[in-house]
Amino acid sequence: MGLFKFLKEKFSKTKKDDKVETYQKGLTKSRKNFASKLNKLSSSYSKVNEEYFEQLEEILIEADVGVNFTLQIIDEVLNQAKKDKITDPKQINEILVDKMFLDYASKGDVISDVSFKEKGPTVLLVVGVNGVGKTTTIAKLAYRYLNMNKKVMLAACDTFRAGAKEQLEKWAERLSIPIVVGKDNADPASVAYDGANKAIKDNIDLLIVDTAGRLQTKANLMAELAKIKRVLEKEIPSAPHETFLIIDATTGQNGVIQAAAFKDVTPISGIVVTKMDGTSKGGIILAIRNELSIPVRFIGLGEKMSDLQEFDLDSYLYGLCIEDE
Repeated sequence: MGLFKFLKEKFSKTKKDDKVETYQKGLTKSRKNFASKLNKLSSSYSKVNEEYFEQLEEILIEADVGVNFTLQIIDEVLNQAKKDKITDPKQINEILVDKMFLDYASKGDVISDVSFKEKGPTVLLVVGVNGVGKTTTIAKLAYRYLNMNKKVMLAACDTFRAGAKEQLEKWAERLSIPIVVGKDNADPASVAYDGANKAIKDNIDLLIVDTAGRLQTKANLMAELAKIKRVLEKEIPSAPHETFLIIDATTGQNGVIQAAAFKDVTPISGIVVTKMDGTSKGGIILAIRNELSIPVRFIGLGEKMSDLQEFDLDSYLYGLCIEDE
């Protein structure tokens, strides 16, 4: 059984749970742009030809899958079709979804959740340019782990952007969790140091460290992050244990460029893609994974705190590629 049919059976109307419904709702715009076009295309042809694949290529690029991945996957689908002598458009689309799944899965781990240390605080460093929803995502991550009975604390190391620490303080107050802040323009590493020590003293399970998003000064950002990491590791062995990069789905291929730039600056263990519900180009997840081999750990599918969902490849592909019948 192909993946296309497997997903249809797995997520039949009688089997859908809250997570799948959230994916379906959050990916509505992307599904209309991608699955609807796929279905319309396959209905327009009795047999595939060169023109069919040219239009399929356009659909993929318009979905923000990326030019490189589009050319690669079209080539793979063409080879499979020739090998198996397949000319039915619907079968071609099913092969396409199979190839999407295999490409993502072949790039390494598909883990999503944070792996907590057995002893001492687990430290999550959060990076990303300003305006991508970094502060809100930190709050949603904190909310998630609070609901898992974890003791969570924040450290506001973005000390230069006006209002950054105040925004994080408001979220900490709403969630009733501790936060460590410094003075305006204070050394971010000093805030990280205070946060690490307080996390140890208060037996915190998860310390989430916010950082500045000044990617345009890459050398300065690299030095700043390196110093923060040195301080954290000195106080908490192997910290930070996770580094999440926040990407705004609505920025399209700029998000891929940002991801590549941050990967040059610091090791990234996972990506959180925000505002997926606000874009019609949900293929960006596939582009990021294909080009950078970094796993997407969470995706934002709405404004509610619970709409930050652990990334699930099956649910994502179903929500993106398959229309309800």
